[in-house]
Amino acid sequence: MSSTPTETECTISVTLEDLAKMIDISLLHPTMSDEQVLTGLRTAKELNVATACVKPYCIPVAVQELAGSSVLVCPVIGFPHGNSTTKCKVSEAIEAVEAGGKEIDAVINIGKALSNEWGYVEDEIKQINDAVISRGAILKVIFENDYLQDEHITQLCRICSRVGVAFVKTSTGYGFVKSPDGSYNYSGATLHHLRLMRKYTDPTVQVKAAGGVCTLDDVLKVRALGVTRIGATAAREILEQAKQRGIGSSPTTVQVAFGDELPRGSY
Repeated sequence: MSSTPTETECTISVTLEDLAKMIDISLLHPTMSDEQVLTGLRTAKELNVATACVKPYCIPVAVQELAGSSVLVCPVIGFPHGNSTTKCKVSEAIEAVEAGGKEIDAVINIGKALSNEWGYVEDEIKQINDAVISRGAILKVIFENDYLQDEHITQLCRICSRVGVAFVKTSTGYGFVKSPDGSYNYSGATLHHLRLMRKYTDPTVQVKAAGGVCTLDDVLKVRALGVTRIGATAAREILEQAKQRGIGSSPTTVQVAFGDELPRGSY
């Protein structure tokens, strides 16, 4: 049970398994060694999270390491900038599913969205979605909200609802924006964008938050807004915080205070 969220607070009921199964452990940093990927996969299996999100070349080892568990393999496509041709993205998605990927996270063509070339954007999403679901997997569509305005985000939500994808996702975690002083930063998931995505996406389409969700309080905030999946590297820390607050196998009612925005630039 949960109360209707206001602008400031609400209550929700969760179990430790509910929280674990919200998490896609992110193993996507370009510098990750094979040993670091293995460690991440073993952590994903130990914690019984939803998926391990991996680069395409890691799919075979992920399938092997996660065998016998309920943790799924989630490869990324057109990652992180979404600049590949539609043909390349479809081919990459098919190869990923045939290699053992069960959930595919694909980046939109950001430049086409910013150009309002919505026919191109919708056709590409539909082609990838058709290829994925016809082979028994599901698609999450990554928007990269740091580069977009609210009107782009709402239009993408409508497109993804028409196509019937499984999830819409805020960010890659690598969508760095250049500031006037020459430095780079990103926001990732924000409460404002998550509210927007949940409002303009069909109820059958789930919402994934990536970037900025790195503590238990962050997870509870986004869950209260209707988010059902997060991308995170801090899965163990999040679940340990939950245990320390008495969240276990039985449903626990917790108070959620929205307060400040999610941290910037954290994953």
